[in-house]
Amino acid sequence: MSDRLQEVVRGALDQTITHRSPLSGGCIGEVFRLRLANGREVVAKRDQSATPRLDIEGYMLQYLQAESSLPVPEVIATTPDVLLMDFIPGDSHFVSSSQRHAAQLLAALHGVRGDAHGLPRDTLIGGLHQPNQATPSWVEFFRTQRLLHMAEMARQEGVMGAPLLRRITRFADALEEFLEEPPYPSLLHGDVWTTNVLASKGQITAFIDPAIYYGHPEVELAFITLFSTFGPPFFDAYNQLRPIRPGFFETRRDIYNLYPLLVHARLFGASYLNSVEGTLSRLGY
Repeated sequence: MSDRLQEVVRGALDQTITHRSPLSGGCIGEVFRLRLANGREVVAKRDQSATPRLDIEGYMLQYLQAESSLPVPEVIATTPDVLLMDFIPGDSHFVSSSQRHAAQLLAALHGVRGDAHGLPRDTLIGGLHQPNQATPSWVEFFRTQRLLHMAEMARQEGVMGAPLLRRITRFADALEEFLEEPPYPSLLHGDVWTTNVLASKGQITAFIDPAIYYGHPEVELAFITLFSTFGPPFFDAYNQLRPIRPGFFETRRDIYNLYPLLVHARLFGASYLNSVEGTLSRLGY
């Protein structure tokens, strides 16, 4: 592993690694903080699996940097098995001022308009395939490429049984009764949970580990509530910039969170399906 990281660092920066320390990372590979001979610090991800796909994460970070003002690490080099990025200081403890700053940044991101829901290429969420075929209708996109896709994959992998898949399918057929079309497709980070955001001195320094696509901003806000990434200071500030329509907190956020719950069921176990079943039951399915 060290030889491969040295190879990438030499090729990209003409430097050698003098010190390496592990960092906590996402679902893909190992993450290291590297100190180089010239004193510069960078972050390296290394995926030694049979089918490495770190180039997709590199693509997503570069897309956000090119198409938005969201602060993300600069990609230095990206290959399927190694992703080299600038080191950005910060931690995932958010005071009120950093939450308000996050609201400003995400509201601006959601103002970036796409031609359709989806993205020019498929991406990943937590290492899982995330299809992004361009779709004019948001409800249809969420139905087929988020909810039904992830549910069917969970069934194929044995995480979920056929009866629950049938319930999800019946509910998906009725999504028009519950969801709204946005004014336009918005660029989304796609995976705003606590450790994917860094802050320092009351300001956000970076968003990392994205799962980008164009969609309804409410799906991003819903994910933020699922694991309490941010609290009232964030939502109060966001609502002032981009008013949140009635019914989101009461109903729609739980519908949108069916998707990350299915993601977590595939990644971490079927216990997350209890919340899926609870939402379906509450909505009459």
